[in-house]
Amino acid sequence: MEPRPAPPPSPPQAPASAPAATPTGGPWLIEMRGLHKTYFMEGIDVKALKGVDLTIAAGEFTCIMGASGSGKSTMMNILGCLDRPTKGQFILAGQDVSTLTNDELAEVRNKRIGFVFQGFNLLTRTSALENVEMPMVYAGVPAADRHRRALAALAAVGLAGREHHYSNQLSGGQQQRVAIARALVNEPSLILADEPTGNLDSRSSVEIMGIFQDLNAKGITVVLITHEPDISRFARRRILLKDGRIINDAPITDRLDAAEELANLPRDPEHDEE
Repeated sequence: MEPRPAPPPSPPQAPASAPAATPTGGPWLIEMRGLHKTYFMEGIDVKALKGVDLTIAAGEFTCIMGASGSGKSTMMNILGCLDRPTKGQFILAGQDVSTLTNDELAEVRNKRIGFVFQGFNLLTRTSALENVEMPMVYAGVPAADRHRRALAALAAVGLAGREHHYSNQLSGGQQQRVAIARALVNEPSLILADEPTGNLDSRSSVEIMGIFQDLNAKGITVVLITHEPDISRFARRRILLKDGRIINDAPITDRLDAAEELANLPRDPEHDEE
């Protein structure tokens, strides 16, 4: 019996494709997949988001822009776990939060997200220190640890020595610094800033953006919601929404550096005394 011929060699296998690298080299912090949000109002369906696909890596500084009615407020509410999508997935730090209960969403907000709002949202009858301690009260952090972490957060935003001042003793820029410190104390995965300079003068606005740039340089992820093109230029990436869809998503090539901008602004003696 003649020996059988050897089988032909198997064709070379194509190497498995590696997952797409994130801009920062780290994991995706935010993944939105086919995201829709529809509001049902008096028998009318209002489609605020229409199939949004979005990824943001840990360590990015991203700006979301859009005119009134574009969907950016809805996007912010979903990013902040203040609302759920009607359809699609929202994955935050590896966890699908699309279908969590209200209590579960509240826990995610407290542990993973720090909020900074246009109106500061400070308690007027409490000191800066007490305002910053508030998220840790809800998280059950012991009093001594709360005090230590709140002092460190206030120092990090340039308010050492102002810990016991009340809101009416602080300028708008200083109140926003307190709000940023409050957002930082639980060491969140994400800082979500909604129009954070909307109530501030030009110099205070640049100072606040400088704080966000410094935090981002330390590896903190920042997502900024704004309608101001100049403010968006302090971020690294700009996402433009229109009619519930992303119409542009690109790196910012003319990025502003807050330290340089401050150096070029004229000094204001009244501002310096604040």
